[in-house]
Amino acid sequence: MNDTEYEGFRKKVLERVWTDLAPFEERIESEEQIPYAEINPVITDLGLWGLMVPEEYGGLGLTVSQYLPILSELAKVHGGIRVVVHVHNSNAHALSVLGSEEQRRAVLPGVAGGTMSIGFALTEPDFGTGADLGSIAVRDRDEYILNGRKHLISNSDFATHFIYFAKTDPDAGELGVSAFLVERGASGLAIEPLPETMGCKGGEHGRITATDVRVPVQNLLGQEGQGVAQLEETLELSRVLVAASSLGTAERALELAVEHSRTRVTFGKPLAHRQAVQRYIAEMAQDVYALKLMLSDCARKWDAGRRIPAEASMTKNFGLEAVGRVTDRALLTFGGIGYTRAHSIERLYRDARLNWLEEGTPTIQNMVVARALVGGYTIEDGW
Repeated sequence: MNDTEYEGFRKKVLERVWTDLAPFEERIESEEQIPYAEINPVITDLGLWGLMVPEEYGGLGLTVSQYLPILSELAKVHGGIRVVVHVHNSNAHALSVLGSEEQRRAVLPGVAGGTMSIGFALTEPDFGTGADLGSIAVRDRDEYILNGRKHLISNSDFATHFIYFAKTDPDAGELGVSAFLVERGASGLAIEPLPETMGCKGGEHGRITATDVRVPVQNLLGQEGQGVAQLEETLELSRVLVAASSLGTAERALELAVEHSRTRVTFGKPLAHRQAVQRYIAEMAQDVYALKLMLSDCARKWDAGRRIPAEASMTKNFGLEAVGRVTDRALLTFGGIGYTRAHSIERLYRDARLNWLEEGTPTIQNMVVARALVGGYTIEDGW
């Protein structure tokens, strides 16, 4: 999509998400469900299902620089809707990178049109992350037999396929993990809902249990033992996208806090005239500005074809810290009324907390950054 086409597309999306999606905020928060029957037509009409799907498979094929502003805007509108679109597109990108041409052609056109979707089945209830998995895949002639448990799998309520990580060689450490494309209807695959989340209401983050699930050999993604390397590559970009989600939430919280400070009068003066509130606003703006610059640098490097392991994790970490500080200060600006559902700041405050956990906790991000730098990775300043 060239610059002229993109600007027209972006303008249309940014207008319609507020006119056609934002009105569902109160309903989603109350019912803790996304009304897909009413929202899907809007998402489909805007092309949001195919934002990160390459054009050759029916998507829009946006660059990261083009995608980030749209994702950030969705985070402003509603966290649950943002999660659904983010997970759908992130996993579409993962398959476009990891899948064979046959696998891409079988799934990505449906993903672009919203008739198919991909879940990322990594996290397990009894283990950690990366190579610390309990799921096992044993080769049996032209199939693998898959057993294991996953949980907190986003979009599990409507995903038609899962990128499922399991050990094909339990004794090989990181070199013993492989990734498979598993269909939702596979015999022995059970999908159950988990309790509703604190924020980003409406999306499903379910439990998947694989009991002797037979997966065709051709559903292996890449080669055996490449799972951890594949995981690192796909999560790299997704961490940047989580940071963009933090930016959207932080920007909206700042906008609402500034507006409230202008109109809320105490002791005869608007809050905006009080030095303490001015300091809150200045600190919020600094966090938003710094996060924007970090995201811009990550997007520029990624779109140029570069890997950004340290930058992605640092930006994700800074983003979660920034949105935490911004929503804290925004709540303080609103005072007690901000703790009620009378204002969207209460919802934004809760939405922000998911960003701490998506695509790895702060300790995981610190480990990735330190490992990269100790291993010789250099962060170019980009001047």
